[in-house]
Amino acid sequence: MPATSPQPRRPRSGPRRDETARLAVLHAADDLLVEHGFGGLTVEAIARRAGVAKQTIYRWWPSKVEILLDTLIEDSGKSLPVPTEKATADSIRGYLRGFARFLTRDPAGKVLLALIAQAQHDPDTAKSLHKRYLGPRRTLERDMLARAIEAGEISPELGPDATLDALVGPIVYRALTGASIPRGLVDALVDGLLRPRPN
Repeated sequence: MPATSPQPRRPRSGPRRDETARLAVLHAADDLLVEHGFGGLTVEAIARRAGVAKQTIYRWWPSKVEILLDTLIEDSGKSLPVPTEKATADSIRGYLRGFARFLTRDPAGKVLLALIAQAQHDPDTAKSLHKRYLGPRRTLERDMLARAIEAGEISPELGPDATLDALVGPIVYRALTGASIPRGLVDALVDGLLRPRPN
């Protein structure tokens, strides 16, 4: 057969088109979540907004939760990376300030809040959220803390997981309840929980 023979209905025949469709689905999902909330988000609406067939979505994702998780993983990796350079109290402070902005201003932050809320009464969502997002990110955050401790930059009294819970918990709680997150809150959390090395 000639090399140019068309191969319809085979995903691998058009990887560029597939990637375009994938990104369209992810963008449509987070836009619609912001507009209508988790309960109002449907695969049918995502398909219409993205301009793809519903069957295409179900071929790639088993549920809207998995679509939202892909959106969250991709967007937060770009807009909220965990610092990998030298870890200091100030770099952790900056990361937490970025986290607060992410939750209150970024559409992907709204996705995270929606998935946290859904996870409270849906064990499957909770399992996927922990396995695909919270667990891997916690590993990176724990490493960030460990590097700062080893460098003598911070000396928290709590263990790493309890310290991280105490740092991010108040920020997530205020975002979930629609409250503002004052800059001073992050400073108080860092200064109180990490006991940064004096300048």
